[in-house]
Amino acid sequence: MKKPYFGRLLTAMVTPFNADGSVNYAAGADFADWLLANGSDGLVVEGSTGEAATMDMDEKIKFMQTIVARVNGRAKIVAGAGTNCTASTIDLVKKMEACGVDGVLVVGPYYNKPTQEGYYQHFAAVAKATKLPIIVYNVPGRTGGNIAPETVARLAADFSNIVAIKEAAGNVAQTAELYRVLPEDFSIYSGDDGLILPFMSVGACGLISVLANVNGNLLQQLMQAYSEGRVKDAADLNKVMVPLAKAMFIESNPIPIKAAVTKVTGIEAGAPRLPLTPISAAAEAKLDAALKAAGMIR
Repeated sequence: MKKPYFGRLLTAMVTPFNADGSVNYAAGADFADWLLANGSDGLVVEGSTGEAATMDMDEKIKFMQTIVARVNGRAKIVAGAGTNCTASTIDLVKKMEACGVDGVLVVGPYYNKPTQEGYYQHFAAVAKATKLPIIVYNVPGRTGGNIAPETVARLAADFSNIVAIKEAAGNVAQTAELYRVLPEDFSIYSGDDGLILPFMSVGACGLISVLANVNGNLLQQLMQAYSEGRVKDAADLNKVMVPLAKAMFIESNPIPIKAAVTKVTGIEAGAPRLPLTPISAAAEAKLDAALKAAGMIR
């Protein structure tokens, strides 16, 4: 498994909902097509941006089957399959494996606040229970705990199917340490759109992105420029990208990005499910301004 095993740009795909709050499976399939035609190398389905936390198991399975069927091998599909219970995570991973996904994104258990040994044992148990490639997801801002680079390195050394990390601690120095301690063929993905350029400078190979739901091509151009040594071009593209990335987080993710998907793609993403609420008027005005400034809407 050589990096980037899943591709350079993976979109953390939103889950479209109907006006009554039910999952819009047809829109989801159409949106997967749109993403693959607009910069995405692969899709992360039913992650936090996909509102997995408020989907029941039947919805998760049906939606995943829908996306796998529509993509039909054209790109890698990674299933969000993390919970804060190891047994429940293993059960979910096995269900996603049965759907035909290419890998799983497993978040560090939230709320429980494990020790580093607890993180190791959690991911070890998941790795032993599946043959699927696993992306470790480190996002301390949502989980309340940080998975240390030495723990990730230990997991990479002990389990051949732990192949990547989505690093969303927002810490360039920690990403540099990951690159130092991990094997050459282990993929480090930035979990923050706005940090992809500095992260690539210290060893990240790609991005798992929220912004790519509406502008994957810009992100691809930025990463391509840096990879080709066109650092000034990459910096100039970064100047365009960062305000857009910030606009997608003016309220809790995925509130702004769902609104942006509807505006930019014409595919109705719907409102988020409670406890998230539809975008406020003030936030929507700021979102519109950012999209207009980038020439993405009129």
